[in-house]
Amino acid sequence: MPHLLILGGTTEASALAAAVAARGVRAMLSYAGRTAHPRAQPVPVRVGGFGGAEGLAAWIRAEQVTHVVDATHPFAARVSANAVAAAGQAGVPLVALTRPAWHAAAGDRWTSVADLETAVAALDGPPRRVMLALGRMHVERFAARPQHDYLLRFVDPPERPPALPNHRLVIDRGPFTAAGDRRLLEAHRTELIVCKNAGGEGAAAKLAAARALGVPVLMIDRPALPPRRTCESVAAVLDWLDHATDRGV
Repeated sequence: MPHLLILGGTTEASALAAAVAARGVRAMLSYAGRTAHPRAQPVPVRVGGFGGAEGLAAWIRAEQVTHVVDATHPFAARVSANAVAAAGQAGVPLVALTRPAWHAAAGDRWTSVADLETAVAALDGPPRRVMLALGRMHVERFAARPQHDYLLRFVDPPERPPALPNHRLVIDRGPFTAAGDRRLLEAHRTELIVCKNAGGEGAAAKLAAARALGVPVLMIDRPALPPRRTCESVAAVLDWLDHATDRGV
């Protein structure tokens, strides 16, 4: 019987947890701990870090995990790198459940930048009304550009107000709709969206809304990750798990 570790925090991770639970597969879903009230899951949940690659490898051995699925956010580069290293150290197979990246469509007004630092630098200039669609982890980096009026949307209320002199905070949990995000952008008279190329459909509503309104988007490219096997659907992960189990690896 396989024992699956799912590194989660995404809708894909929750969907995989539901699928393996329905199959009766033993699994553990691990959260980094950044969401205060994660959704209830049909498998046991672990919250918190492991102590780097070595700590994760030790945990995998101690818990007799047989397979690892990295279903973290596409920008969780350190977690993903640690997962690849830990699976190698522990001698267990790993696959990444990844969302296909977004690609600009007709009518999009995207400017791509390599990383967060470049995005902050790109906001040098006169004041604008900017939606930071980045979650709560990185928004304070934009305090270096205090001239803008920032719109923030968080899943949970922050413990303290973000250190941005001019901002408005919306607390909401997706999935979002293009119509709803269009109303949000119109209500706040948004002139620019800054976001990461997270991919998938759950967070794409703001891009459709921006396209409809002609709002430009500053798109942060995905980080480089170590080589690893990837799947783009829960069904593909289940197929991988079946074949990996058949091979006894």
